[in-house]
This record gives sequence, structure tokens and C-alpha cells, in this order.
Amino acid sequence: MTGRFPKHVFAEGEEPDARLTLANERTFLAWIRTSLALLAGAVAVHTPALDLDTWVKTAASLCLLAAAGLAITQSWTRWRATERAIRTGEPLPGFGGPVMLASVVGVLIVGVAVGVIVVAVR
Repeated sequence: MTGRFPKHVFAEGEEPDARLTLANERTFLAWIRTSLALLAGAVAVHTPALDLDTWVKTAASLCLLAAAGLAITQSWTRWRATERAIRTGEPLPGFGGPVMLASVVGVLIVGVAVGVIVVAVR
């Protein structure tokens, strides 16, 4: 198959059932949407409308930006590994993306809660 990117994925194995490839692509796009939502959240948290200390806003925004970057990286890595496994008949790879995302969001929730408590105590 000429002209397909990435070549190292499409050069291996046989052409799979299109439904498997399309399902893999939908999962990839879902993770892209998740990373865009995290990016939007980072921008929203750092607005003057929120009555939080600057350090809380900055920490929350950086946490969300890091999660968005990790989600983008994980989505590409996962798509590539899954597509290769589908084409070669190997077992599907494991995926720690949801655990990573849940951990980052959990840390973010605790951090913002602490920030809200600090503002309320003053």
C-alpha cells in the first residue's frame, strides 16, 4: 500500500477487516476529543472569573495541559500499536490511558478543593 502513513504500520501483515481498523480509528479520535476538552479546561480554569489564588489556577491549568499532552501521546501510540497488532494477528496491546487520566483528574480535583478551602478560610 503506497502512500499510507505511517509506513512501518501499513507495511506489515495483511489488510484487516475494515471494521476493526475503523473501530481503532474511532478510539483514537475519542482520545483526541478528550485531549481537546482537557486543553479547553486548562484555559477555562485560568480565567479571572474563578475566585481562586493564582497559584491554584496555574497549578490546575498546568495539570490539565499535561493531561492533554499525555492523552495526545497515548492516543497516537495506542492507535499505532493496535493497528499493527490487528494487521499481524498479534494480541492487542494493553492500555493504561484511562488509569493515567483518572489519576491526573483526581490530583486536579484535590488541588482545586484545597485552593477553594484556602480561599474560604481567608
